[in-house]
Amino acid sequence: MDTLAPHKPIAPLDDATVRFCGDSGDGMQLAGTQFTNTSALAGNDVATFPDFPAEIRAPRGTKAGVSGFQVHFSSNDIYTPGDTVDALVAMNPAALVTNLEDLRDGGVLIINKDSFDKKGLEQAGYKTNPLEDGSLSHYSMHPVEMTKLNRLAVEGFGLTQKEADLCRNFFAMGLVFWLYDRSLEPTLRFIAQKFGKRPEVAEANTASLRAGYHYGETVEAINTQYHVAAAKLPPGKYRNIMGNTALAYGLLAAAKLSGKRLFLGAYPITPASDILHELANHKNFDVLTFQAEDEIAAITSAIGASFAGEMAVTASSGPGIALKAEGMGLAVMTELPLLIISVQRGGPSTGLPTKTEQADLMQALYGRNGECPLPVIAASGPADCFHAAQEAWRIATRFMTPVILLTDGYIANGSEPWRIPQLSELRPTEITHPAPTDNSDHFLPYQRNERLARPWAVPGTPGLMHRIGGLEKQDVTGNVSYDPLNHQHMVDTRARKVALVADDIPLQTVDGPAGGDLLVVSWGGTYGACATAVHKVQHHGGSVAHCHLGYLNPLPKNLGEILRNYKQVLVPELNLGQLRMLLRATYLVDAIGHNKVQGKPFSVGELVEKIERLLNDEN
Repeated sequence: MDTLAPHKPIAPLDDATVRFCGDSGDGMQLAGTQFTNTSALAGNDVATFPDFPAEIRAPRGTKAGVSGFQVHFSSNDIYTPGDTVDALVAMNPAALVTNLEDLRDGGVLIINKDSFDKKGLEQAGYKTNPLEDGSLSHYSMHPVEMTKLNRLAVEGFGLTQKEADLCRNFFAMGLVFWLYDRSLEPTLRFIAQKFGKRPEVAEANTASLRAGYHYGETVEAINTQYHVAAAKLPPGKYRNIMGNTALAYGLLAAAKLSGKRLFLGAYPITPASDILHELANHKNFDVLTFQAEDEIAAITSAIGASFAGEMAVTASSGPGIALKAEGMGLAVMTELPLLIISVQRGGPSTGLPTKTEQADLMQALYGRNGECPLPVIAASGPADCFHAAQEAWRIATRFMTPVILLTDGYIANGSEPWRIPQLSELRPTEITHPAPTDNSDHFLPYQRNERLARPWAVPGTPGLMHRIGGLEKQDVTGNVSYDPLNHQHMVDTRARKVALVADDIPLQTVDGPAGGDLLVVSWGGTYGACATAVHKVQHHGGSVAHCHLGYLNPLPKNLGEILRNYKQVLVPELNLGQLRMLLRATYLVDAIGHNKVQGKPFSVGELVEKIERLLNDEN
């Protein structure tokens, strides 16, 4: 380990939450990622929350340009990136003013003192210098001449002053690495790999990292170091993984497990673009990625790939999903397997493109013309994206239907430890295409099996010529039909086919008592906050249980029975009540909503307060 022998006391902690924040060009995402990876390698359970501006380059020093990265690391299982921050690193006044409210009383506050000049204070809206007016007295504040010390550390490497200042994030990293007793070795390896072609930059970043670490060891103002022990995770090989990366890996696994080539047709959009980027790196696995000229071309190219007999995927966010709606209708009418990934963000319109929300549930369920049902499932966290992608493809191929897979910006950009599965743990997806025949009259493209799925005939197979398109089909033959009764029959059949998916998915489970005063129902990225809040209230004797939905259309067969076993049902959502409305309409339960659309996930504290208030009102 590249560390110094400590001479300051080390205080043990069960967990800690750290946030790096500064200008979008200050390297805060890199600092947070390195701290996360190092903590994961140390054996901690980790959850992260990156937060960055939508503007490509907001004016330096302004609140609009602040970028942050929060890391929660623990010696126990955790499900969220933390409610309050234990240590905040603020690289300028704008970062301080926009993030200070999340720092707990008595928390460690590390500030780049050199950035608190007249201009920086004015840009952040400060009338007085908070480092001098006593307003920060209830924090453990450490103003550090970070710019000055960093420049001294990188002298002699031939960098310009601008290049030298770009190393400041490594100085901040080094100081926080010392504060929480982290090894420098993983980041030193990263520097050597990332900047190896520019040795002067690699040497400067290394010097800055070490300088920050040594500053923590030697400065008298910081007199305590902290240590979070490794977590007791189930045995296996782990890696830290982000949601978009896990989803891409899940798609790769699904393709291999079904013996298919993977085609992704996509148009870049935040926060879904990294799925395209990741899959483009894996052409060695027989992956074809197509960056289309628009969202319509993206989905129709994927439909073409599905028609050709391959695994077809398209990925976007809410605005792009709206443009794909007509293509989804075509996939429903042609009854072809297709995965449509929607990584939700704040809306409507361009909205908050870098902030999280889960307000596209109704869009996924009903955002198409005509009676156009399709299955919808949702991932619960970054690691779950791997399994959700495989499950979506399994449903799509068994029922010959497009499937929507929902994630959100919080899941896509967040990360957590992921136990890399053994191949024997993954379930193959069996796909059978009709065999060639000498008599084409025997092939009926809309003849259905017990799941009402039609055959997936590969074009060019002898004897399997058939018609396909967006016009209504005659039952069994697939010919174009305008017959009113046939249309009624086909609409009913397509709806019944999607409903039959309920027989092919697990029954819903409940975390907690099978009946009682309150049931918390969640879906998507709110899983971690809801599960943690429910566990806290259960620990103090509250009669509350948690039900997290991964299947949203159709809903699990036993969900109605579960809902009726509780006196009250609470549905926390990062929207204005979309699942709540669905549950009330479907099961006639008086569900209560807890709703938030601020571009930020729920905190555990606010959910605990809501749960306890409902339980107290009931009693």
